[in-house]
Amino acid sequence: MKLQWVETFRQRYNSFADALGNVLVDAFHYLALFAIGAAIVWSAVAAFLAMTAKGHASIDDILLLFIYLELGAMVGIYFKTNHMPVRFLIYVAMTALTRMLISDVQTHHRPDQSVILISGAILLLALATLVVRYASSKYPSGQASEPGGR
Repeated sequence: MKLQWVETFRQRYNSFADALGNVLVDAFHYLALFAIGAAIVWSAVAAFLAMTAKGHASIDDILLLFIYLELGAMVGIYFKTNHMPVRFLIYVAMTALTRMLISDVQTHHRPDQSVILISGAILLLALATLVVRYASSKYPSGQASEPGGR
């Protein structure tokens, strides 16, 4: 009977520690998301200002803005659903490889092995997207779906 108060104290202490830990983890989570979002916006604005200073936008520049858009969408979806959509990472990689392919072709003006390798990598990423989409429709995780039903 005398040790009952010790057990009660331990339970209260543990619940307080759990609550405090959850608050600290959530605070770090939101701070990190806002920092990442701010860095994306800052980089996109800097890229846009460089384009306007140049006087024109190349296809490279436009694809870079699409990469920033996809990264921002990833942060927004993660902020709302607390899960990272793998497909968006694949889309960013595909856009980056497309940007690299266009830049390579514009620079060298001749097809070589790098064009085939980059195109093959884009094809593999497209197939990975197909597999991820099929798997998520066939075997849903039971968590909240992405906004817009994607």
